[in-house]
Amino acid sequence: MCLIVFAWKLLPSSPLIMAANRDEFYDRPSKAASWWDDCPDIYAGRDLQEGGTWLGINRQGRFAALTNIRDGRQRRSDLRSRGALVAGYLGSEQPAEDYLHQVQETADQYNGFNLLIGDGENIFWFSNQTKSGAAQLPPGIYGLSNGSLDDPWPKVVRAKAQFASLLCQSAPDDAYFEMLSDTTRAADSRLPDTGVSLEWERLLSPICIESPDYGTRASTILKVHGAGSAELQERVIR
Repeated sequence: MCLIVFAWKLLPSSPLIMAANRDEFYDRPSKAASWWDDCPDIYAGRDLQEGGTWLGINRQGRFAALTNIRDGRQRRSDLRSRGALVAGYLGSEQPAEDYLHQVQETADQYNGFNLLIGDGENIFWFSNQTKSGAAQLPPGIYGLSNGSLDDPWPKVVRAKAQFASLLCQSAPDDAYFEMLSDTTRAADSRLPDTGVSLEWERLLSPICIESPDYGTRASTILKVHGAGSAELQERVIR
């Protein structure tokens, strides 16, 4: 994923409401969200190149999501696929904290990432680009793109504001998908510096990215309800 906004424990009926966009090169093969044949308890999209996923749930009410950290100066092509981190948690019976301890031991084997995992009772964020370790998140509204949690990138600020407004309105799911389709680009003066060219910073600045070869390929709404059940809606764009 390249943009995730979510509300944690603000609504008693739905402890987690998450809206997310997956951005990727169009020629990277993937499968839309479904139950996995080889792991029948997992419901998620699938990266057919490496076998992992970017966001998903399982039958036990666990959920996980991941974003890459963008740093054009440090990415290595010989490291492990980050999508395995989401799939690993969804296919595991380990408590979230134990799983994150395991991830931290091998975190240097991956390019930069943010990992969100939870079970309906707690949610944790971990990034291998920070030294503070995993953080258990208190109730609130959060935004995550390809920097750190709640970094004030224009797309994160814009998405959080729209997301909060929709929550207050008890808006229907279609309104969240409409928010995720916002293609407004940020002004150059507000762009982050992540080691890519100015042209790429501009292209990557909207909530929904459009270009000839790379862009937003799917939008997802994930809800975990008070009774522990979860639902995931995905709209594939291309």
